[in-house]
Amino acid sequence: MCDTCGCGDTKIVPVEIHDRILADNDRQARHLREHFGLDGVLAINLMGSPGAGKTALLEATARALGSRRKLAALSGDLATDHDAERLRKAGIPSLGITTGSACHLDAEMVHHALHDARFAPYDTLFIENVGNLVCPAIYDLGQRANVVALSVTEGVDKPLKYPVMFKHADLVVLTKIDLLPHLEDVSIGAIEDALAQVMKTPKMIAVSAKTGAGIDKWTAWLESIRRE
Repeated sequence: MCDTCGCGDTKIVPVEIHDRILADNDRQARHLREHFGLDGVLAINLMGSPGAGKTALLEATARALGSRRKLAALSGDLATDHDAERLRKAGIPSLGITTGSACHLDAEMVHHALHDARFAPYDTLFIENVGNLVCPAIYDLGQRANVVALSVTEGVDKPLKYPVMFKHADLVVLTKIDLLPHLEDVSIGAIEDALAQVMKTPKMIAVSAKTGAGIDKWTAWLESIRRE
């Protein structure tokens, strides 16, 4: 549970205070969105469980895009900047946001981090949210799109168990598909069926960061929403 906002639990934070927190967040998110638009930056809020493969997906993205795009990333974690360090080694200028007990990023954290980062000019910003399938879904970060990384090792029922996260997703990236031959009870079809029950317009791309399978479809999707 998040000590910062209560995550909607009225036993921790009363409804009116929680609504005020979200309203303040939304104002800051609108400010970020305005700046992203003026600067021509595609901002992606990348969410998913711990170990879903978010960082590996971004490493593969850096390999695939090469010099075609100027990437940057903010990486949220409770206690370390390990993921941000991985991304820097992959060639993506990155800054870690250590949240302490907060189980999600909010727009103010993103705003402060961008002021501190002093990145060179970039046209794509990945906001790698804290590993969590609950709280990050309700916080606007000024992003152009919400992407959820879902690994095949998580099984087929996560969209049904955590519908709010997937309802707010513009795209689900199914990761680690190279492991499918070793998972008898998991199929892409079953995951697609689960997504169809919770997403208004189901959209999924299956990838393997290890083998590179599907990464071209992922980068093509990024380019497609940049043009919208």
